[in-house]
Amino acid sequence: MPLYETVLIARNELTQQQVEAVADQVTAILTEAGGEVKKREYWGLRGLAYRIKKNRKGHYMLLGLDCAPAVEQEVARQLGLNEDVLRHMTLRVEEITDEPSAILARRGEDRERDRGFRGPRPAGRFSSGRRDRDDREEFRARPRDEIEQPQGEE
Repeated sequence: MPLYETVLIARNELTQQQVEAVADQVTAILTEAGGEVKKREYWGLRGLAYRIKKNRKGHYMLLGLDCAPAVEQEVARQLGLNEDVLRHMTLRVEEITDEPSAILARRGEDRERDRGFRGPRPAGRFSSGRRDRDDREEFRARPRDEIEQPQGEE
């Protein structure tokens, strides 16, 4: 049977569990017709490139399908009828790999890059533009015994 990858975008008002329920409906249609879901990835709530039905964000889900073309058409029809699904796209692929998709792999790299460097900040790069004047001598705290006594009090 041919292999397909389907990406669907669900409304942002839904919870992750409700998006999983939409994916479960697709799985039920496939198993009923003799197909199966080989891969299932939740990409999270992401910003849309443009507004779709007054939504600026959407839940993204990737499904790797192994089914007949007629079953894939039925899945596409059901996704089109579902009011919670803003958009869906299905592509025919040669193989479905078990490794994470490019979206999840990039997210992991971003996390590693953000956590990697914990050293001191470069000078002047993150400051507000004002110079710290605490390093001048008149602003430094000195012990009381070093403070000069006025001449008449000794």
